[in-house]
Amino acid sequence: MILELDCGNSLIKWRVLSGTPAIAPIGGVVDSDESLLRVLLSVSGLALSGCRLVSVRSDVETSALVALLEREFSVAVLCAQPALELAGVRNGYDEYARLGLDRWLAVVGAYQLAGRACLVLDLGTAVTSDFVSVDGEHLGGYICPGLPLMRNQLRTHTRRIRYDDVAAEKALHSYQPGRSTVEAVERGCALMLRGFVLTQVELARECLGDSFSVYLTGGDAALVREVLPQARLVSDLVFVGLAQACPLPGV
Repeated sequence: MILELDCGNSLIKWRVLSGTPAIAPIGGVVDSDESLLRVLLSVSGLALSGCRLVSVRSDVETSALVALLEREFSVAVLCAQPALELAGVRNGYDEYARLGLDRWLAVVGAYQLAGRACLVLDLGTAVTSDFVSVDGEHLGGYICPGLPLMRNQLRTHTRRIRYDDVAAEKALHSYQPGRSTVEAVERGCALMLRGFVLTQVELARECLGDSFSVYLTGGDAALVREVLPQARLVSDLVFVGLAQACPLPGV
């Protein structure tokens, strides 16, 4: 069994591969190292033979998690590292180590799946877009606030905007003009998100031509599926790239 981890600043996405194609991976999302340990210890029959992770946390935080996993499960942990080139993709940043590791692996994963030019859209706390040419050249991309950041900024800096997450979810059942503050904010932010991704597709046509694949990932990807019917939704895109960065025997 192989444990894969995508360690963000606030959440950890995890999944366990059985090594048998017929058995689907199990996984989830937790908010701390302690929560991760609890959920892993609750997995029936868990017997890890390897572990690989990508982390955008500090070196101290990442090292602490690695030590915890090695101690509890007696398994070596491979950590993805910045690279100028990986699996046929050439990093497009002037300072390649400055490209976020999770973003880099999503780009690598998309190119592996597409085998041609592609646009990668990751809709999470922040929204990122990346362009990859047919020969694997990463052409760069864009970063803007995602729905959680836009929502929180309005809640924080506008005194009369106060509502909970349940109300926010209900507000997105329609995109008609809002008749309450929560509807106006949530639908407005969602439409900004849609406008951003449609602009990225137009930019992709300019720099990649007409033949390219579009990949969606991230927690809010479903909000733009309607306007990007040609896109492929791959929730574990980072893990596809992680497998290239940290290969393990038998996987």
